[in-house]
Amino acid sequence: QLTMSLKSSTLLNEETFQGPERNTERLGSLELQTPSSFQDNPLQQLQLASQEVLEKAKKSGRSKCPRCSSSRMFYCYTCFVPVETVPTKEIPAVKLPLKIDIIKHPNETDGKSTAVHAKLLAPDDVTIYKYPCIPEYEEKRHEIALVFPGPNSVSVKDIAFHLQKYTKKGVYDNNDDCSREPVLKQARIEPKEEKDLNEHISSNRSEGSRLKKIIFIDSTWNQTNKIITDERLQGLLQIELKTRKTCFWRHQKGKPDTYLSTIEAIYYFLVDYHQEILKENYKGQYDNLLFFFSFMYTLIKNAKCCAGKE
Repeated sequence: QLTMSLKSSTLLNEETFQGPERNTERLGSLELQTPSSFQDNPLQQLQLASQEVLEKAKKSGRSKCPRCSSSRMFYCYTCFVPVETVPTKEIPAVKLPLKIDIIKHPNETDGKSTAVHAKLLAPDDVTIYKYPCIPEYEEKRHEIALVFPGPNSVSVKDIAFHLQKYTKKGVYDNNDDCSREPVLKQARIEPKEEKDLNEHISSNRSEGSRLKKIIFIDSTWNQTNKIITDERLQGLLQIELKTRKTCFWRHQKGKPDTYLSTIEAIYYFLVDYHQEILKENYKGQYDNLLFFFSFMYTLIKNAKCCAGKE
């Protein structure tokens, strides 16, 4: 097995091909152990729906968006719908175990973002907001988390435990006055209480399903600070992802291959969530989130091979 470890947090996004000024990796993190064969091309093991519809669309060339009539290939990245040559019924629909909000910086280039893939493939569970137009999350912070590395970030497997601290009347929040205080001011949970709390979570699967929504930030490194410091995102539980090797074709030269695109970050979070929180065997339930991504990866890889670049 190949083990990769990074000490610093990394930023993931979509436009990593545009040099230092456009370092657009989204924030991910840190450790991975996977077979080297899977590392070479993790997409080859995905359980995907037939991509014949995309093959046909590729041969037909660009087509119109049914809403704005813009000329696009495969889908319209502004209306979040497939083009006329890609019937919606032939695109897989992915049902997610929770809702996803993607907060996108207004200066990000729509056409180079993979965030739209999530909206196309899981339209009922994914919402894309263009900053600064984002929801107020404060009243529901006990059921919402933000994927963003930092000194207080926790791993996916620890989500259920930490969300306990965000409830108004958690298992050990017997003192109403204490429970109303900000999270950082609440009394420290003693080791024995922490053990009991973990046992309570393990014995009640509903505790593991308390998380209702996960937030991803779609921004360049330089622009992320403005979003992450927004008062509407303060006080949310922050999650770090276990890092995988990216297959993104706009990867910035000289940067680690552990920088993921947005759709990869979403996909890997859900795989971890399914295994660590739902405690279920993963059988490819979310693989189709990479339906467009894997097809484009193959197209670009083949094009580079033909051009003698690989």
